[in-house]
Order: sequence, then structure tokens, then C-alpha cells
Amino acid sequence: MRLVKPILIIAIVAGGVVLSPRIGDPRRWFNEPAGATAPAPAMQAMPVPVSAVVKKSLAVTLDYSARTEAVARTQLQAKVSGYLLAQLAPDGSDVKAGDLLYRIDSRDYDLALEQAKAQLERDTASLDYLKSSLDRGTDLAKSGFLSKDVYDQRTSAVRQAESALAIDRAAIKTAELNRAYTEIRAPFAGRLGRNQASIGTLVGNGGTVLNSLVQIDPVYVSFSPSETDLALIQKARAKGEVPIEVTVPGGVSRRGALTFIDNAVDAATGTIQARATIQNADGSLLPGQYVRIRVLVGDQPDTLLVPQAALGSSQFGKFLYVVGDGAKVELRQVQAGRTDGEFVAILSGVAETDQVISGNLQKIGPGMPIQPVPKAVAAN
Repeated sequence: MRLVKPILIIAIVAGGVVLSPRIGDPRRWFNEPAGATAPAPAMQAMPVPVSAVVKKSLAVTLDYSARTEAVARTQLQAKVSGYLLAQLAPDGSDVKAGDLLYRIDSRDYDLALEQAKAQLERDTASLDYLKSSLDRGTDLAKSGFLSKDVYDQRTSAVRQAESALAIDRAAIKTAELNRAYTEIRAPFAGRLGRNQASIGTLVGNGGTVLNSLVQIDPVYVSFSPSETDLALIQKARAKGEVPIEVTVPGGVSRRGALTFIDNAVDAATGTIQARATIQNADGSLLPGQYVRIRVLVGDQPDTLLVPQAALGSSQFGKFLYVVGDGAKVELRQVQAGRTDGEFVAILSGVAETDQVISGNLQKIGPGMPIQPVPKAVAAN
């Protein structure tokens, strides 16, 4: 038979209420007054990084989506008829102005040039004879052995022969020009596209397209500022050159200048066409690319900047935590402005002497004691 150990239960019954003794020090049963509680431990000050407010002149910029455009673009076409003999520059290659790109069969034009030169030689010989005949007729006409009518005929024949020579020289120039058209050269430096006529194709002066050529360096960057921004841009342009910065996704930023503003605002969109020019010596930018453009229109002096990481947001707007009296958290409702790298401009709500809390924002609240830990920051 199992033995069950007895459990001692001590109960104190007072006024019909059963009180259970506390587990722990028995002396607390008698020393603590009724309703007394243990004192709350003092709240520890949380270390938080703080940053000084930076005061500097902030560039006033306007940002837009933009697109690159070629300064020059042309389609390479045949001006004379003939069979395409050779393509001298590969598809997609960079060429210089005057480089030979295509050659058309020139034998027909070589023969035409030789014929024009032969015609010139024949008419030159004819003119020489007519001039000598006229010279002899002049002496005969003075002595009365040659009638005036015959003399006039010889004079007219010389003039006609001289005109024939002028026609022959023009025919030679035309033949030389047609001969030159059998060599298609680059009208400007740029990049070729895809060939559109195979070797042996009979091309003609009806507009056969052989290829396309676009200028790569420099390039235009076109964008559309609003009517409101137009006033700022025109004001900056009146002071001198307006610098711009173009950023390519995943690429390096490039600098240039505003070079064109259109002469009318689009009534449908309320925008105006504008254009900047940038250098593209490495040829990495191509016409038609989407880019971001930043237009510098002025400077905003004495601007207060704080780290973007310090700026919080709530249903009441933007706010900052600053170090208040007694090293306690103080909440400030602020008005934020433009960003500048890792910093953001604060238009109202802070002073230059404030220390802004830039970390542990989720762990603190207004009135909470903190231990400021200065954080080195620099706004370039």
C-alpha cells in the first residue's frame, strides 16, 4: 500500500476572507503595510546618435525625365544607278567625315567622262581652225577681197565654237560628278546602322537606302519643363550659361549646358520643349535613350540641412527628434525641402544650434531620457 505524504496547509481566516501567505521571506507578512508596492526602477537613458544641423548654400535644381537625340541623322542613298560593288565600312562602325562607305560600279560613268573629254578636244581643234580662218578673213575684208557677209559668218562660227567648248567643259564636270557619286562617303562623323542593300544589288537614283548614319558626339538631351519652371530657367539663362547634369541609369553622370528653348508653349500640356547639349566622346550614349536631367537654376543661401535618416513621417506630417532640455527627446514638426545627397533641407521647425537624433528613432519617444552620442557628418 502506497503512503501519501501529508501536505501542510496553513490558512488564516479573518472576517470570512482566506489569505494565502506569500512565497518568499516570511518577514514581509508583517512588515509591509497593506496596499504597499515596490518602487519602480529608474528609466535608463538610451544612447542615440545625434548630428548637428548643417548650414550651407544649396543649389536650386529642376529635375526632369529626358531623352537623347542625335545632332545629325541621315539615310545613305544612291544618287546614280549601278550595281553595288563593295561595302567598305562594317555595320555599326564609327566613321569619320569623308570616309568611303560604299562603292557602285563606275564603268559606265568612266566611259561618259572619257567621251566628254574627247568632245572637248574635238571642239577645241575646230575652234582653233575657225579662229585662224577669221584672222585671215579680217585682212581680206579690209582689202575688199572678202564680202562682209562671209566675214560675219566666220565671226559667228568662232563664237559658236567657243560656246560649244563651254558646253563640253560643263559636260566633263557633270561626268566627273556622276563618277564621284559612285563612291558614297560619310557626310559627317558618326555611327553606321544596319546595311540594307547586299553586294550586287542594282541601286538607282530612285532613293535606294543603303544604310543610316547618326552623329554620336555630341548629343542632344531633350526635356519638357512646365510653364512654372520656365520662368526660373529663363531667369537663370539671362545671367549666363545654364549648366545641366545628365544621369544615365547604371551609368556615369555627364555635364553640359542648356542650348535651346522652343518659341511656344504647348497649350495641351502646358510644357515647352527645351534641349541641352552634352559631349559623348566614348559613344556610350545612343539617340533615343531615356535619361534624367538636372538643371541648375540658382543657389539658396543659408539653408539648414539634416541627415535624411533623421527625418520621420506621421499622419501629421514630417518630424524630427531633437535633444531637448535635460537630455530628453523633443519632437519637432518640420517642413522638408529639397534633398542634397544624404541630406535634406529643412525649411522650418529647427534651428542651427539644434542637435538632431539620427538613429534609434523607433525606440524613442517624446520626453524619454537619452544619452547623445555625437555622429560626424559632412555636407559637401
